[in-house]
Amino acid sequence: MTPRKRGERGVTVVELALLMPVILATVLLVVQVALWFHGRQVAEAAAREGARVARSAPADSTGWEQEAQAKAQDVVAAIGPRLLSGASVTTAEKPPDERHVIVTGSAVQVVPLLPVLTFTITATSGGPIECFRPDDGGEDCE
Repeated sequence: MTPRKRGERGVTVVELALLMPVILATVLLVVQVALWFHGRQVAEAAAREGARVARSAPADSTGWEQEAQAKAQDVVAAIGPRLLSGASVTTAEKPPDERHVIVTGSAVQVVPLLPVLTFTITATSGGPIECFRPDDGGEDCE
């Protein structure tokens, strides 16, 4: 151990005071990225489950939009209601036979010095309407 000179006393405290804001900001940014990623996973899971409900409804049915939106909202409420705040669910039907569910929300904000940044998350899932054919060899979908 090297002896300290008299003029170097307290240097460690000054170095810590200079480095601590940088370390704290780095840790908060890492946590923010993790929360954004997890919120994105929640949105994707909700969109996927809502799209599953929308796609399995018959092509000529009405009310599939409400069922798909309710399912997606249930998934957000079950998995992460605080991780995806302000979640909204919309549906879209694309010709000739596709249905999509879009989940939009914002991730939890940890970094208090960045109120101008919004971490908006949008997830879309969907595909063609499923066609259930009868076992008797008929061609019509039910």
